[in-house]
Amino acid sequence: MITLMSAILDSRDVPQHFVLSGVSWEYYEQTLEQIGERPIRVAFLDGVIELMSPLPEHDSEKKAIGDLIAILTLERGIPRKSFGSATFRIAKKAAGAEPDESFYFHDIESVKGMKQFDPAIHRSPDLWIEVDLLSTSVPREPVCARLGVPEIWRYCEGRLTVRLLGANRTYMDSPASKLFPFLPIDRFASFIPKMIDGDETQVLSEFQQWARHLPR
Repeated sequence: MITLMSAILDSRDVPQHFVLSGVSWEYYEQTLEQIGERPIRVAFLDGVIELMSPLPEHDSEKKAIGDLIAILTLERGIPRKSFGSATFRIAKKAAGAEPDESFYFHDIESVKGMKQFDPAIHRSPDLWIEVDLLSTSVPREPVCARLGVPEIWRYCEGRLTVRLLGANRTYMDSPASKLFPFLPIDRFASFIPKMIDGDETQVLSEFQQWARHLPR
């Protein structure tokens, strides 16, 4: 199986979507090591591993959301640590994945200098961004629930949905963000296509002016 994976990763024609079932946690970790810095996302849940190559459109959307959050937190004076698509995994929970973007807003001192997520030391991110362009074989929400991620923002077909982790360890739609209760989500989402199609500097300036007048 390792030989097969090596051949896939070394090929110029890396499959856009590849799934293996019945694999061990050790195999998952070996795969992460083999991938290294390659732009391939890997998810693992209960012995199923999935590899996906993000599309250019995917990267544009996730970066737009990340940039808007950066301006929002700057304008509101909210502490922030960003960890992008870092790998978050917990062996005891048999779950791991990489968000499109990830952020800490509370107790950021506890993750300053974090080189690699260690569940014995670090908590999972406060916010997990997921851009849905392709259907996935390993559902991300059960992975996030096992990791204990309290809030997910899912962006799909121009719509941003806030999902909050409930007491039953499943996610439910919410009209508002728990992290940013003052933020009109639909209005925030309207800036995402503007970022993708327009002048980012101009859009961010417009967004900053808008964020400046949000209720405090």
